[in-house]
Amino acid sequence: MNAYAFTFAGAALTALPSGGLWWAAHRVLCVSDLHLGKSERIARRGGTLLPPYETRATLDKLAADIDATNPDTVICLGDSFDDLDAAAGLDDAARAALIQMQAGRRWVWIEGNHDPGPVEFKGSHLATLTLGPLVFRHIAQAADAGSGEVSGHYHPKHHVPGVGPARPAFLVDARRLILPAYGVYTGGLSAGAVPLAALFGPRAMAILTGRRAMAVPFCGTGAG
Repeated sequence: MNAYAFTFAGAALTALPSGGLWWAAHRVLCVSDLHLGKSERIARRGGTLLPPYETRATLDKLAADIDATNPDTVICLGDSFDDLDAAAGLDDAARAALIQMQAGRRWVWIEGNHDPGPVEFKGSHLATLTLGPLVFRHIAQAADAGSGEVSGHYHPKHHVPGVGPARPAFLVDARRLILPAYGVYTGGLSAGAVPLAALFGPRAMAILTGRRAMAVPFCGTGAG
């Protein structure tokens, strides 16, 4: 699977090359920022047209991770849809694919800033979810978050000289873990940019996604 195993807040986790997070002890697959329906939302609002394949490609990637891990629970960590109308506007094929993936497992939709209300698909809609030592939410709390916070929102990317272009990346230190955007057409924010760097201490780590997950040091500017 070319994944990277690490321990965070006492939990043994695996960063998948896709940008998904696997927690084997609880059989949880966590993904963030799918932004399903982005091309439809931009077209609806009169913006520059994007390739129309992005929703299907993102769902195909998610289906592959579900097939590989067979999770009992899937946590979608916010901004799963590009807006609430995008959730209602999925085409029949995308809708059927998502319903098939949900069958027989717990599905949790964490509230994001793009999708702040319940969607019509099955599953729980929550602002946060606490499971064991981990707290799942969409946006990291900047102050006194404690340890074990898992979030998304920022679409972090990180560049290592000599390794190629910036890649979507997990960012992690002793207190918090931020997932990369899982959607295939989502863009990203440099890990060294404000406010991302300020959320992490000097001993943070970036886990690059791609053909294989690769961990490299990442120096944040926060207290750690």
